[in-house]
Amino acid sequence: MYAEIIVDIASEQVDRVFTYLVPDTLPLKPGMRVRVPFGPREKEGYVIRLKDTADYDEKKIKPVLAALEDYPALLPPLMALAQEIREKSHCPLCEALRLMLPAEMRGGRVKVKLEEYAQLTISPERVEEAIQSQKRAPKRQLLLTLLSDGQAHPVEELRALVNNVRESLNFLSEKEMVRVFEKEALRAPYYGRAEVSSDPVLTLEQREALEELVPALRKPGKPFLLHGVTGSGKTEVFIRLVREALKAGKGAIILVPEIVLTPQMIEWFRSRFGNAMAVLHSRLSPGERFDEWRRIRQGDARIVIGARSAVFAPVDNLGVIIVDEEHEQTYLSDRFPQYDAREIAASRGKREGAAVLLSSATPSIYSYAMTRRGDYTLIEMPHRVLDRPLPQIHLVDMREELRKGNRGMFSGLFQQKLRACLEKGQQAMLFINRRGYASSVVCRKCGETVKCDRCDVSMTYHSVDQTLRCHYCGAARPLPKLCPACQSPYIRPMGIGTQKVEEELNRQFPGAGVIRMDVDTTAGKNAHFELVDRFRAGEAKILLGTQMIAKGLDFPQVTLVGAVLADLTLNFPDYRAPERTFQLLVQVAGRAGRGLEPGEVVIQTYQPEHYAVRAAAKQDYRAFFNEEFERRKAGLYPPFTMMARFLCEAKDMREARATAESIRERITEEFRETSLFRRILFIRADEAPITRIQDKARAHVLLKLLNHPDTDRLLGRFQEMALEEYPARVQLEINPASLA
Repeated sequence: MYAEIIVDIASEQVDRVFTYLVPDTLPLKPGMRVRVPFGPREKEGYVIRLKDTADYDEKKIKPVLAALEDYPALLPPLMALAQEIREKSHCPLCEALRLMLPAEMRGGRVKVKLEEYAQLTISPERVEEAIQSQKRAPKRQLLLTLLSDGQAHPVEELRALVNNVRESLNFLSEKEMVRVFEKEALRAPYYGRAEVSSDPVLTLEQREALEELVPALRKPGKPFLLHGVTGSGKTEVFIRLVREALKAGKGAIILVPEIVLTPQMIEWFRSRFGNAMAVLHSRLSPGERFDEWRRIRQGDARIVIGARSAVFAPVDNLGVIIVDEEHEQTYLSDRFPQYDAREIAASRGKREGAAVLLSSATPSIYSYAMTRRGDYTLIEMPHRVLDRPLPQIHLVDMREELRKGNRGMFSGLFQQKLRACLEKGQQAMLFINRRGYASSVVCRKCGETVKCDRCDVSMTYHSVDQTLRCHYCGAARPLPKLCPACQSPYIRPMGIGTQKVEEELNRQFPGAGVIRMDVDTTAGKNAHFELVDRFRAGEAKILLGTQMIAKGLDFPQVTLVGAVLADLTLNFPDYRAPERTFQLLVQVAGRAGRGLEPGEVVIQTYQPEHYAVRAAAKQDYRAFFNEEFERRKAGLYPPFTMMARFLCEAKDMREARATAESIRERITEEFRETSLFRRILFIRADEAPITRIQDKARAHVLLKLLNHPDTDRLLGRFQEMALEEYPARVQLEINPASLA
């Protein structure tokens, strides 16, 4: 028997199967991880398939040295999925296979945790006699009494009850009264609190949604898009759908976009399903992630909740994949190999016969467009549970605040509403979005944002040379001293961070208590859990945070939400800026009024006339979609086209730019006369917006291409060409989450 094996070396030069002899004493199956000789070294590899014959001289074929597990680590559907990722992302197969496994499994960096146990070996009838025989040895007598139930007890627990327990165990083992053995101990993640809860009564909209979704567990078809307003009870639909999947003997995967949402979702599911679930996300320790993965692979956990990478969880007989808050950009991986977890979910569902449900109060333009095309089935839940009203939204024009002499970060209305909220003993959330990489330049008098003349995106301020640049076409201009629209001198880079806002809140509202959630305060392993628990317990009346607090969190005592610099995302140099702004504003507004008391929202903006802000204030998704869809169509942006780039890294910018220019020139010269070249609408080499990361200079080649079956093939040829000359410095990104 021979095995075709992919060796775990991420190089295009060895991206092919190698044939090895399977020893008679080594039962192998496809999907198993093995150790094999490779040149002068030993390497890990993945068994792709087994065969009876070799394609060349058998005497030259080396044998497999060992299997790393006694079971296939990779299920057949996941191996096929890895092949699909390889073709789409243009990466070596071993890199795609790595996505399917905990990174700690490679190289034996984490192992099964073993714990010592002790158990009686004598029959129940002899237990009392054995206890009496140790009257002169109280510690051994106590130990026998503790073990008299016949169960295996951890030695660590016995050590806390019996002094020098090792000495007593050794004596009793020699007398064949007790046996000491090692047993696997699972490293369980911290799940937070979860009390058992009963099922709430379903609303009419929830029942109608389930009537459409449950049949898909038996006969899967197109993916579903559940468009439900914030507070409409989408999570309850998830829980009931998963329950039906379990009844059918199938498993479920639930994806959430942020780690901060994971504990809340875990709490809800544990209250209904107990410990029949596992959790996968990046904040687990290596041992915890490894043990959770094995629980899933062995079938002990049939429900998986986690962030983006949980879409690869080894759930056998998969019944449903749910992608909550499907509009979030965090589902796009910006690491190589790149992938979109939503596309992976749809592909895996089709491959494994599982229902796929995408859900959001603010669906992505792409997903909603797919419902119009008929590729997704749309389900709508336009009302909140118990007919609770959507929060009342107030738009505050910060230009007017400036004219009134208010130069502070909070509008008069927000200060008034927050003071009233705190006096009633209620809670408030304050959102400030600091995503991005540079400040925009805004006129504080008229609200004008300096934009590129050719691309209709805001220009970004570069402080090094004090210029404004467009990161789409490369145009540059000096920083103006006066506003181009109103000639006001109040034009400057904008920038207010969460720490500055926290200081101001504590100054204006002493004693209210402020919990800040941002990258700095959530760096610890369980920091998200602890901060959310503290706010829910009422330790603070104000929760301040970045976009991580805008999604899915449910705090019944929150009646007021404020958004500082709500339109900041509009100024990002990205064609998706209006979409992200609308989604963030509607999502953060949805945190208010989820309990018995109605909610209010104050949105502070310098661009109240912008269609994204207007639609968010009205919580009118369709109005926003229609306008944004037409804008994308006119500008030939995705979903009507595809964006791609070659990211080039080097020691200095001169070398990085030279690499990018060389790639652009070769693409233009070698493909200009071919029909494939007509798929390219735009190609340009320039510095990357973030010019240096980890001490590497960055430049890129940007391409805008027509969506066409030939496009993937064209990009593959581009990559092959680039890798021939620049194998270690060039990375192809397709529809990247960020062009930074």
